[in-house]
Amino acid sequence: MPDPTARALRLLSLLQTHRFWSGPELAGRLGVSERTLRRDVDRLRELGYRVAAQPGAAGGYQLESGASVPPLLLDDDEAVAIAVGLRTAAVQGVGEGEQTSLRALAKIEQVLPRNLRRRVSALQEHTIPAVRPDARVAADVLAQLALACRDHERVRFRYTARSGTETSRLVEPHSLVPRERRWYLVAWDVARADWRTFRIDRLTGLFGTGARVAPRELPAEDAAEFVLAAHAGAARRYEATVRMRATMEQVRAHFGVWAADAVEGPQGTVDWPIGGPSVPELLMALLWIPPDYEWTLLCDDDVAAAVRTFRDRLAAAV
Repeated sequence: MPDPTARALRLLSLLQTHRFWSGPELAGRLGVSERTLRRDVDRLRELGYRVAAQPGAAGGYQLESGASVPPLLLDDDEAVAIAVGLRTAAVQGVGEGEQTSLRALAKIEQVLPRNLRRRVSALQEHTIPAVRPDARVAADVLAQLALACRDHERVRFRYTARSGTETSRLVEPHSLVPRERRWYLVAWDVARADWRTFRIDRLTGLFGTGARVAPRELPAEDAAEFVLAAHAGAARRYEATVRMRATMEQVRAHFGVWAADAVEGPQGTVDWPIGGPSVPELLMALLWIPPDYEWTLLCDDDVAAAVRTFRDRLAAAV
């Protein structure tokens, strides 16, 4: 191989088999002299690969583990196996590793040749997971959205809402968030000029526009908090309204995205809807109210009775 770069890659591929190679054997495989082989080994060391050399007649070379991960060379079968494993981990979830699997999947899918992508898709399509059948999301969609989030690229897709209405959306992806066995996209909706969350299993016809935009600041501490706040009212069995004597600016600044449903109240007040699947969870929201705010709780008789009971128990305990 006359090209030094191609020859170095071939040398790395041989060394990654983790066997011990004698100098003459490696030189013969590469079709170079042992002197040239030593230069190629030095080149790999400069790139961060730890190549151990044993001198003498029985000497040779072997790749060792290092303190950091250098670039790896994979053959076709290895690349397919890793991509399928990452798809399974990303879609089914592996605890705290979901986002890590997704980032790695996006990088590998980006460089896979078309024929290998077809092999990965075919294998994934005919592999039936034994757990979480309700959480299936197309892994290639997750990978494409992850790249769009990274590159701040606008994308288009068709989205079906909970009501069954289908709309066309142009968005600027920000983050992907797993929540309760679902994946959500947090993005800026261009037409609506506002932040939105989208359940990815309700998303079809995804394609990138190629348009790159400046990243926007999310109105929350992080994307996970934004998704939690956006879906906080989905399972509200008990509801109430906190009427606070404050300005909308003060309420938005203090409560952030959790006050997204707040509205102007009468005579300089702000009405903040709260709720939850139980009264104790509804009452947790009251702990967020600053001590210098004057406020009134507007609620039905059941919630009012539960609040009074809790008040009496708390006073007795103190």
